[in-house]
Amino acid sequence: MALLLPILLGLLLTGIGLLIILKIKGNNIPTAIIVLLSFMTLCFGGVYAFLHKDEDYNAYKRLQWQTLNPSQIAPLVEQGYTVFVDVYADWCLPCRTNQANVTHREKVVNVLTADNIILMQGNWTEPNALIETYVTNEGGMGTPFNKVYGPKYPQGVKLPTVLTIESLFDTLDAVN
Repeated sequence: MALLLPILLGLLLTGIGLLIILKIKGNNIPTAIIVLLSFMTLCFGGVYAFLHKDEDYNAYKRLQWQTLNPSQIAPLVEQGYTVFVDVYADWCLPCRTNQANVTHREKVVNVLTADNIILMQGNWTEPNALIETYVTNEGGMGTPFNKVYGPKYPQGVKLPTVLTIESLFDTLDAVN
């Protein structure tokens, strides 16, 4: 099954090439057929590229989030841990985007599952005084709110609202 799409793409490209050669030699080949086959090849190529990203889309299930407890952050950092805090809400579209584009990506999960990283998550879908106080005290204005604490920055480094893999990795490197 894994070879089916590359073989199909090869056959389509070969067929298009032959049809173009025959048309150039004067055979009555409708241009619409060549265009249609080219479009099909483009579609199959897109499907093949999508299916072959070689990324585990279920990697995020390995993340072990603790419930946000602000009073535990400082002691964990003093013990040498890096603490990544993620405050989100189920209704928050930018939160979902950050998850899909950053925190649920396999290469990010591989970094966040390191032994020295503690993950804390606050679900602010419903009103929660603890989360509200934490976000307000840390300079946030709402969701999404992400902050990384580490030995070099025990007060933490606030991440941008729209996360990128690079901004997260750079911040993780900076706080250690």
